[in-house]
Amino acid sequence: MNRSLGAIRLFLPLLLLIVGGQPALATSPADDYANKSDLQAHYQKAKFFYNQLNTSSKLGAERENWIKGAGNFRRIYLAEPKSELAPACLFMLGRLYYDVFKKFGQGIDLGEAISYYRDVNTLFPGNRLADDALYAVGSMLFEEVNDPKRAAEAFVKIILDYPDGDMRTPAETRLKLLSKDFGIPLPEEMLGSTPLAKLTNVMPAKYWSSKDYTRVVVQTSGPTAYREELLEKVGNRPRRLYIDFQNSYIEPRYRAPIPIEDGLLKRVRTGQFSPDTVRVVLDIESISDYKIFSLPDPFRVVIDVRGKKKGLPMGTVAPLSPPPAPPQALQQPRPLIAQEGAPKTDPVEQQSAAAETEQTQSAQPRVEQPEATRPEMVATSRPAPLSTPETDRLTADPDPIVVLREERKRPAPPVIGPSSTASDIPGQQLSLAQQLGLGIGTIVIDPGHGGKDPGAIAFDMKEKDIVLKVGKSLAAHLREKLGATVILTRTDDSFMPLEERTAIANTNSADLFISLHINAHPSPDIRGFETYFLNLTTNAEAMRVAARENATTTHQLSDLQDILSDIMRNSKINESSRLAERVHKSIDNGFSESHFALKDMGVKQAPFYVLIGAEMPAILIEIAFISNPEDAKLLGDDQFIVELAGQISDGISQYANANVASVQ
Repeated sequence: MNRSLGAIRLFLPLLLLIVGGQPALATSPADDYANKSDLQAHYQKAKFFYNQLNTSSKLGAERENWIKGAGNFRRIYLAEPKSELAPACLFMLGRLYYDVFKKFGQGIDLGEAISYYRDVNTLFPGNRLADDALYAVGSMLFEEVNDPKRAAEAFVKIILDYPDGDMRTPAETRLKLLSKDFGIPLPEEMLGSTPLAKLTNVMPAKYWSSKDYTRVVVQTSGPTAYREELLEKVGNRPRRLYIDFQNSYIEPRYRAPIPIEDGLLKRVRTGQFSPDTVRVVLDIESISDYKIFSLPDPFRVVIDVRGKKKGLPMGTVAPLSPPPAPPQALQQPRPLIAQEGAPKTDPVEQQSAAAETEQTQSAQPRVEQPEATRPEMVATSRPAPLSTPETDRLTADPDPIVVLREERKRPAPPVIGPSSTASDIPGQQLSLAQQLGLGIGTIVIDPGHGGKDPGAIAFDMKEKDIVLKVGKSLAAHLREKLGATVILTRTDDSFMPLEERTAIANTNSADLFISLHINAHPSPDIRGFETYFLNLTTNAEAMRVAARENATTTHQLSDLQDILSDIMRNSKINESSRLAERVHKSIDNGFSESHFALKDMGVKQAPFYVLIGAEMPAILIEIAFISNPEDAKLLGDDQFIVELAGQISDGISQYANANVASVQ
């Protein structure tokens, strides 16, 4: 309403009273309000009369007396619409009419109250009462009109227009409740990492799943504290693992549950548990172990769940069951595990049915990996707002390198039989895999970086392009030498998060994981190759390399080592160390007899994010220093790439046939 319309509406009731012969007060405005210097005294009298209406049961029992009280404030406003008392008069008119509505229940009075309060903000936007008036409007629209959407609009306006006002915090509180109970989105000003933001935005969960392993990743807009708890099965309620993100918010369109139904997990549910807490719940069919850890830049929480799939005999491949499309702390507490049989409630289940069933194709399209790369894998759920052509797929190569078989393991040579003894095969040296009747059936090769992440750049070359060439060549060698199933985490120039690469290896039950990278150093004199396996380290150079590959800082890696010390207790450190030694020695020996000279920098250990959670021996090879002119020349030579791939392949073959048990 503009100023002229507001004045007309203010003056009209007074005009009707005068025409009807019943002035609001005993004296006329012309007599009492001609001297504008006395407006303050009239305002105090008007407030005194208003207080009498609220305290005197006899005076307040008549609606006509309340209308007279409104006339007092209205005449003061009309006498001087630009005075300092004008916004206060409008505010008091809003308050008075709301009292009249509550007392007599006539809708017209509620409309008047809302209109007067709105006039305060419209006509006097800089006044100290403007945000109070807007808060009153929002409260009435929600409590009396039952219109949460319009109420939220009023509260949002307070945050946008009056960020430093005293009503910002109450408005935020109301908005959080409206978002939780009615699925109303919060404004961006309440989210993110800006000084005024109070909540961290939680993104939709992504997952990778197989018959006995699931990785769920939840990314947030910034570091946030979180805690987890495992609730045991009670009655018909299955076991549930939930993670609470404190001071956090998730948009209503991302609150629908994500079905998994892979035998290990039933579904992932994400909801606004409280106005400032987001709860992610994993409904569990079968679980033997789980690990939770966080990674920085961007901050995300990774949940690895392991167990045995129910309902399928051993050796059975799980049918694909892709999900339908639904629309910080750096230190974490130890998990709180409920006692068996203790009745625990799952408060996320108390959310409205609408929030649980909000699933639309437009909000979160299903994305599958190519058939050739997922024999036992359920498709990753990727919400549309986070999707990009680079992150949503593993693109098939025109000349496919990925070769899969129906079974992930292949039998060992027939010389090993159930009745074989040491005397049957004198001098035979058997690998651990051969002793168990298993071979190296599946190998995952991970060409580092890709897409928007070029890796190290020097001499007009990019790390992402070089390692992709090496990866494809290595895959061809391994197919020929080992007859193994080979999976590349990427076969083209596409971006993939570090945690997704390890998940691909785990969900495909890989036997080995090989990550390929190119090193760089501030000094152009540093050159050579080095091989890493996952472990804690205090070596400054190893930390520098890990920090570069992790796209983080050495300080953050130091913080992470407390978490890693627990994660890696059951990891394949010893096997990874042996694999690293075999591959590294093969590269060194191969180039010692070649015209290509590559300096040996040794086998090292460091906390690489891409190796965290790998359930198989896993190594990371830093092939050479792109920052060194001599190494860079090698990296640009296609023949060097072919020879390098062959030497890595030889090392993997040697590891597969390593002497782990000498038969006397």
